[in-house]
Amino acid sequence: MTGLALLLAACVPGSDGASGTAGRSPGAHERARRLSVTIWRGLAPPDLARTAGSALGLEVRLRVHDGDAAAVARLARAATATPRAAAGDKDGEAVDVAFVSGHYAQALARAGLLTPLRPELIPNLGNLHPEARLLPHDRGNRFSVPYAWGTTGICYRADLVRRPPKSWNDLLDPPAWARGRVTMMTADRALALPALKALGYSVNTVDDERLASAARRLLAAKRTLLAYDDVTAGERLLRGEAVLAQTRDGACPTGEPYIRFTVPREGGDLWTETMVISRAARDPEAAHAFVNHMLAPGTHAWVPEHTGYKVPNRPAMERALARGGGDRPQLRMTPADLLRHEPLVDLGEHAGRYARLAARVAEG
Repeated sequence: MTGLALLLAACVPGSDGASGTAGRSPGAHERARRLSVTIWRGLAPPDLARTAGSALGLEVRLRVHDGDAAAVARLARAATATPRAAAGDKDGEAVDVAFVSGHYAQALARAGLLTPLRPELIPNLGNLHPEARLLPHDRGNRFSVPYAWGTTGICYRADLVRRPPKSWNDLLDPPAWARGRVTMMTADRALALPALKALGYSVNTVDDERLASAARRLLAAKRTLLAYDDVTAGERLLRGEAVLAQTRDGACPTGEPYIRFTVPREGGDLWTETMVISRAARDPEAAHAFVNHMLAPGTHAWVPEHTGYKVPNRPAMERALARGGGDRPQLRMTPADLLRHEPLVDLGEHAGRYARLAARVAEG
């Protein structure tokens, strides 16, 4: 059973990870002018439901999630709901559009839970950088549309460090003056990243010996940490509580002149957040229209303007940079800069190895 299958089995009683009723023929409820969307917290305008609903002439219901597991669980329950239950669902199990990480989108497509995209219904795909169509989790955007992308590196207090970090080893084995003032991320693939790169390994390796070596490095590093922190590391840096932090680029508060972001010399990952349409979408055309709306420059520019994360949308990024986004250096990273890093992909039946690595580090 694959890593995704295990997750589906936990989310949906009686599921073995197969697509269930996801491929059922659409019923009359499919044309209900109502759209249910689950989206990452903080990656959309607060008034998105109202503005998208007004633009598209339908009711948009938004739910937020803080991790891929929650989004996958919602999508899986929606896909395995009976047609009658889905028809009467006003907000409970229905998911028409989901925002998930690229490697999760890849796994969901393999499980048969996504609707293949119809490019003719998403003309704003033309706003994407050409590189956004070459990502290995979904070459050609057959079932997912990149919404945000970036890399993971080290965010640091330039005024408090004795020398700028250049290697992942500066995080894993910090000098004496930084010990107890370092944070790392906890999501399993992110947790493994510094050790794998420091050892010269791929972020997608499934080799047991290499993963064991990475676990040993992470267990040794654990003794030097202030905390594991995926959410408030930037705030710890602002307070001076931390001086080095592993973060995604957009989470590093480089709007402050004394805070910098760097990708260590061993390289980073290339992560992508995507939009996907459920195979059980009640109104697939409306779902496509929503995706197209999110790719409009005026809508999509909200992300870099308000969050510090980049989007693979050329006119949206141009708009954001023209409005002052250039004050955050990571927003000036080009698609070519990003593609120098290693894209995350779904590892299929091997995905559980990273969860076991994270559990070993947590228990050690």
